[in-house]
Amino acid sequence: MSSGELLILLALVLPLFSAAVSYAVGRMPDVRETLTLVACIGLCIITIAMFMRVGAGDAPELVIAQPMSGLEIAFRLEPLGALFAVMASVLWAVNSLFSIGYMRGAREANQTRFYVCFALAMFGVMGVAMAANLFTLFIFYETLTLATYPLVTHKGDAAARRAGRIYLGTLVGASVVLFLPGIIGVASVAGSTTFTAGGLLPGTTSVVIENMLLLLLVFGAAKAALIPLHGWLPAAMVAPAPVSALLHAVAVVKAGVFTILKISAYIFGPELITALPAATWILWLAAATIVIASLVALTKDDLKARLAWSTVGQLAYITSAAMLPFASGLVAGGLHMVVHATAKITLFMCAGAIYVATGAAKISDMGGAGRRMPILLTFFFVASLSVIGLPSTGGMWSKFLLVDASFGSGEWLTAAAMIVSSLLSVAYLLPVAFNGLFSPAGVKGPEFTRPGGVPGAALTAVGVTAIGCLALFVAAEFIADYLEPLGAFTLIEAAP
Repeated sequence: MSSGELLILLALVLPLFSAAVSYAVGRMPDVRETLTLVACIGLCIITIAMFMRVGAGDAPELVIAQPMSGLEIAFRLEPLGALFAVMASVLWAVNSLFSIGYMRGAREANQTRFYVCFALAMFGVMGVAMAANLFTLFIFYETLTLATYPLVTHKGDAAARRAGRIYLGTLVGASVVLFLPGIIGVASVAGSTTFTAGGLLPGTTSVVIENMLLLLLVFGAAKAALIPLHGWLPAAMVAPAPVSALLHAVAVVKAGVFTILKISAYIFGPELITALPAATWILWLAAATIVIASLVALTKDDLKARLAWSTVGQLAYITSAAMLPFASGLVAGGLHMVVHATAKITLFMCAGAIYVATGAAKISDMGGAGRRMPILLTFFFVASLSVIGLPSTGGMWSKFLLVDASFGSGEWLTAAAMIVSSLLSVAYLLPVAFNGLFSPAGVKGPEFTRPGGVPGAALTAVGVTAIGCLALFVAAEFIADYLEPLGAFTLIEAAP
């Protein structure tokens, strides 16, 4: 077995090992959480090693099985998948540190089940990131859905059970009714589902079928939360804050938009995307999603609900990038995937930390919170700047590249929607930070309900990702250069 094959196996096996060990030592929380962090660090090392190999032109590959002719359970790393794997593993480690403070501080029940399912979810994410074809991706995509269902229903009350039904019904339903038929269609016309540079489908079938397949695959990837298949995401906010952070940053929604980027780049290819009317229809719907979600976010007083609707809009940025008739849109979408993940996990962890420390969940109850939690609200402010797209955060570069690619390809409606959404995000994010940090002298803010206020582990985790928002301002060029092969296999001229 080569070293590359070993790295792929380790990336798959380590989360499973973490899940098994967490279950075995569940009655010893200190041991359970220590071993979880060790597994997180180990996975970070493995994914970074794969990331470096891909950057050096040595992509690891592994074929595990071939159930039938033309269908393989196979893995192969390329730049976008390697980046997604690193991003997910690093944020798993940070979120696990946050979870220690949150789950203990909130005295949540079923903590062992939480850590087990979290690790199983990461197993699904690693499979999605490294999949060499649509068939393999589908297997792990559904594994991720099933692994995260118990996390959504973690509280076990009526609201959690209802959210779980919406979650499972939407995601599994879309996969069975849309995504799976799309995969079968690709296999039928192309004789394969392998991700191929330049696209697998060009020249294999008619434009009508290509349009149908694009619609099936994009809407089948319902984890991307494109309207009208978005309702599961706000509903899932009944889960604890670490789960919300997982759904919005580490795993689920990012697996959705990652899948759409992979389909655009390696199944259809930018040149075919340029010619398909369905891509334009999806662009229009994504533009509507961006603006509508931002407007709805303005109306939400519950902080997690506001952040959830913000996520719906921000994901549509990445879906738009995948449909732009301009190859650089893929690079911008991949960069925004990382930038948004880092910022949004920071915001959700801030919301969770405020709740653990004070019991406050509504924005109207958080005025003056910065008097007792100035560092935490400062971290919230930094992450807000990144979501908005302001200097000196990574969000400035990803949004600039997205808008530039939209204008460059003649998609003015998409560019306008992104600009309007950024202005709306100023209105729904900055007041939270400003009212917390700069409230009138008479506003004291919510009282601590937990002795000691924000748990140290939670505050440390939030600080790491807030610094990450700033670090991405510097690292954005490196990431864009790393993703350049996504757009290098074809040159798409800007629309006249």
